[in-house]
Amino acid sequence: MDLRQLQALVAIAETGSFSAAAASLHTVQSNVSSHVAHLERELGVQLVDRHSGEPTEEGRAVVERARRIADELDAIVADLASMRDEVVGTVRLGVIGTTARWLTPLLLEALAGAHPKVRLVVGEGTSAMLEPQVASGALEVAVVNLPQPLPDLAETPLFDEDLILVVPPEHPLSDRSEVDMSDLDGLELLLPAAGTTYRQELDEAAARAGVSLVARAEIDGLRLIASLTARGLGPSILPATTAAEGLDGFARIAVSSLPCRRVGVVLRRRGRPSAAARATLEVLADVVGRRLGKQYGIHPPAG
Repeated sequence: MDLRQLQALVAIAETGSFSAAAASLHTVQSNVSSHVAHLERELGVQLVDRHSGEPTEEGRAVVERARRIADELDAIVADLASMRDEVVGTVRLGVIGTTARWLTPLLLEALAGAHPKVRLVVGEGTSAMLEPQVASGALEVAVVNLPQPLPDLAETPLFDEDLILVVPPEHPLSDRSEVDMSDLDGLELLLPAAGTTYRQELDEAAARAGVSLVARAEIDGLRLIASLTARGLGPSILPATTAAEGLDGFARIAVSSLPCRRVGVVLRRRGRPSAAARATLEVLADVVGRRLGKQYGIHPPAG
């Protein structure tokens, strides 16, 4: 097998068809078809379902390995460039949506100043979406909620973030600066969807306090919850940075005994990050460090 064959297969997986893959590779469809056919003959398996255009189970396994091979080739170029005191390369970074809003602009600005030849490709998603992408090699680095469950990933805390109760000004609790978990017993809230890490953390805190959280509705997405709260559709418990914008006039109330949310970086345990990825991680840590104590609700990781 050769790199062009692997590139063709990865392009099909990313674009969903032979024709779109050809366009992304700036070639013709017949070349993509030929590369994949040669690879299938060499491996003795079908890699792409010709009806759906999707990789088969065997094809997905090859795509995962091919992405790692491509990462290593990029890393070779980046590492050699860094030895000449110039960091170059592309870094695919995933960030949870609630953190991406404030962190991504700061990171882009700082990285452009420190390493102008490093190019970021930033994807937004939930922790549950981003973590498998790092494990598979689709992303090099991700900023997610910690702890994360995958043994193939190494994690480093970045910051702890307060979780706060957000209520409209006319709510009975709006004049309080702090409430206890017992004050939330039976209170109808807009809650994260069941099964999410964030919802699990809230339910565990409620269980420790011996109270029950009542869902007025279960919503998948913290930014959507914040938007619905802003429209008066119900109080919610939100990370501090999520409640920092768009909720003018709403009360932001500390909840005693509710633990902070920990946010950190994950990357694959195996393999050495490229020079561009290492540079990005250094800049990321510096950006977050300079915001600690300034960004609303953000603190150094405890312990």
